[in-house]
Amino acid sequence: MDSVAMYMTVQSGGKGDDDLVVQYSPLVKRIAYHIMSRLPPSVQVDDLIQAGMIGLLEAAKNYDASQGARFETYAGIRIRGAMLDEIRRGDWAPRSVHRKAREVADTIRDIENKTGRDAKDHEVAKALDISLREYHKTLQDANGCKLLSFEEMGITDDAIPSSLSGRSMAGPLEGVQFDDFKKNLAEAISGLPERESLVLSLYYDEDMNLREIGSIIGVSESRVSQIHSQALIRLRSRMKQWKSDI
Repeated sequence: MDSVAMYMTVQSGGKGDDDLVVQYSPLVKRIAYHIMSRLPPSVQVDDLIQAGMIGLLEAAKNYDASQGARFETYAGIRIRGAMLDEIRRGDWAPRSVHRKAREVADTIRDIENKTGRDAKDHEVAKALDISLREYHKTLQDANGCKLLSFEEMGITDDAIPSSLSGRSMAGPLEGVQFDDFKKNLAEAISGLPERESLVLSLYYDEDMNLREIGSIIGVSESRVSQIHSQALIRLRSRMKQWKSDI
């Protein structure tokens, strides 16, 4: 019996809730395996699926169609949020990895503010007083830790902020603020170096894994991981004013 089936045998709810949970349980697996593609082996997919099923059940209980969002979109936010909470509780990324990722983001921002252009790998490594090889290793490690991710920032199919996942839909002020945020994020993404922008597009828009992306752009899977991490860190540095704790 898989984790979804086991979960369903011990949960109870209204008939409508149960129907939604059964219908959308494949969505939980799909999101879990997509998130797993960027996490270390120490994270178990069954743990993510179990957390996601709880998020799905909560979505089924709290969904209000009058708010205008499709159930799949609303449920996807709750499922991702529950999985991210599970990952945070696990705290599997060493503090040193988080610290180094913040240092890289701050260094990139400083260089770009001074030069007015994209910071290059060798410039960041020099500023950090480490070798280019050590810098790439830092990017590799950072790719699995809690960095800026579209899920955490609420970027979903219908661009509904994750802050809405546990309560009613936003008021006019929050809606305006989120529109500004989306505009700034879109500008930050469009301003990334071409290869970084392409990797993000293939990964998030086309739902490709790192190996598939590597075959397209002609580099190894580990190099794609580094490029992906560098892109997210660069976005983190450019969007810091929107989310001070990312």
